[in-house]
Formats: sequence, C-alpha cells, structure tokens
Amino acid sequence: QVQLVESGGGLVQAGGSLRLSCAASGRTFSSAHMGWFRQVPGNEREFVAAIRWSGGTYYADSVKGRFTISGENAENTVYLQMNSLKAEDTAVYYCAAGLSLYGAVSNRYGYERWGQGTQVTVSS
Repeated sequence: QVQLVESGGGLVQAGGSLRLSCAASGRTFSSAHMGWFRQVPGNEREFVAAIRWSGGTYYADSVKGRFTISGENAENTVYLQMNSLKAEDTAVYYCAAGLSLYGAVSNRYGYERWGQGTQVTVSS
C-alpha cells in the first residue's frame, strides 16, 4: 500500500512562512510528477503547484512569486516553501503523485495518489 504523508502545516501570522513536506511510504512506485493542492470547506480542491521530474515547475497565479515547489524524484518526496503567507492561503493542503507522463499537472484528475492533508492556518 502506497501512502503519501504530509507534514509541516500549522498556524502562522500573515507575512510569515511555512514549509510543507510530503514523503511516500509503503510500496515503492515511480511517479511522473508530484503536486500540491488545497481545499477550503465548501470549495473545490484547487491546484497550487507541481513539479515534473522530467523538468518544469508550475504554479497557480495566486501563489506565484511566494511559493516554491521542490523535491526528490528517487524518493517521491516533494516540498512546498510558502512565504509571504496571506489569510486567503488558509486551507487543507494535499500532496499528490501522478503516474502518467501525459497527466495534466494542474488538474486533480492528473493524479492517482493522494495524502490525507495538512492544515495551514494564516491569521491576519
């Protein structure tokens, strides 16, 4: 059983920083890309950032210039450095892994493995 486990969420003041981590455990697998999504109760899960192991990083417009995604392909590990946090960044953040080279990185349907989520709360 493959699991993705997120960590690093918490409470931070507006303008502060947090670093989220996501690591795979259980059976090994090869992913083509990994990403972060977030969800607020009552809203759709939205794309935040993604990294293709073949090259390329992608960001939602709302986080460009503030968030940075990085990771280690061999370990199916991905990080999200979040700076200049705003109250509207408050959400549950989910890590995901996509197995297909042709999967859409900014669409939730491009991912087959998901973590359980970690809460990020930004106080204003």
